[in-house]
Amino acid sequence: MRNVSFNPVRPEASNDAWLDDPSLIALRSGRTELRVAPQVGGSIAAYYERTGEGFLHWLRPATRGALAARDPLQMASFPLFPYCNRIRDARFEFDGRPIDLAGDGNTFAHALHGHAWRRAWQVGARTASSVQLDLDHTPDSRVTGDWPFRYSARQQIELIGDALHMTLSARNLDDRPMPFGMGHHPYYPRTRDTRVTASVDAMWHADPDVLPTHLGAHPAVEALREGMSADAFDLDNNFTGWGREAVIAWPEERREVTLIADAKFGQMVVFAPASEALLCVEPVSNTTDCFNLSSETREHVGGCVLMPGEEISGVLKWVPARF
Repeated sequence: MRNVSFNPVRPEASNDAWLDDPSLIALRSGRTELRVAPQVGGSIAAYYERTGEGFLHWLRPATRGALAARDPLQMASFPLFPYCNRIRDARFEFDGRPIDLAGDGNTFAHALHGHAWRRAWQVGARTASSVQLDLDHTPDSRVTGDWPFRYSARQQIELIGDALHMTLSARNLDDRPMPFGMGHHPYYPRTRDTRVTASVDAMWHADPDVLPTHLGAHPAVEALREGMSADAFDLDNNFTGWGREAVIAWPEERREVTLIADAKFGQMVVFAPASEALLCVEPVSNTTDCFNLSSETREHVGGCVLMPGEEISGVLKWVPARF
């Protein structure tokens, strides 16, 4: 057993008063509720079920402090546009020209998660169980390292029964092709018994900067197929050949949530560090640093190029169950 400090999110232990913060959008469907924070990167702040013992969280909830700090990394999940995970040295070349993303406010050495998670999103149509969030990006020549392509992004977030449905879409509004990727970054409650099950074929091995070095075998591949303990390996890696379904289970609590993604999200990231009780199982369309991995096949790298006016859309679902 690795030395990890666990802080399980149990109904009787959560302090959920912050969920009534007026800056949050509240969605409800029966006993299931969602809190959305458009001003915090268009994030999900909490996804939970009301029970007789309190609130049972399906994603790791944010806290009052995280909301006050407007920190997307402390939310339950946040969107990834216009690319997922890291870009080496915040630079790549596209269509014969260098793209430099350093200096746009992203404080990481390697540009991380795009920029949509660090922007406020606009609230569109709403119902009791759904909300539309929109983001329009126009490059700002005054901002060094700003994403140099104009595009729009949308999240359609909805509770259907007790399941969370999310449609992510984007349109290239520029007059030239745009490299692109998208995804979402969910955090899950992690306990000593948490298990992750998913069908995958191979893993991208990574260097100390969490940038991919080569695609190959790893014991985690077979472990995921069989049901991997969240404490089994020190992971922050992309997996390819994903069957686009992953089950995160808490057997000691007799419950699980199934993540289902459509074909647009052909990559899966597992973040289960040795030093912290964090767990992410992320549906993404591109491998880390995909814009610099041109020598690899598109099947293993993911991402795409959107032509002027072209739109892309993909659906994600989180389906909870108790047993």
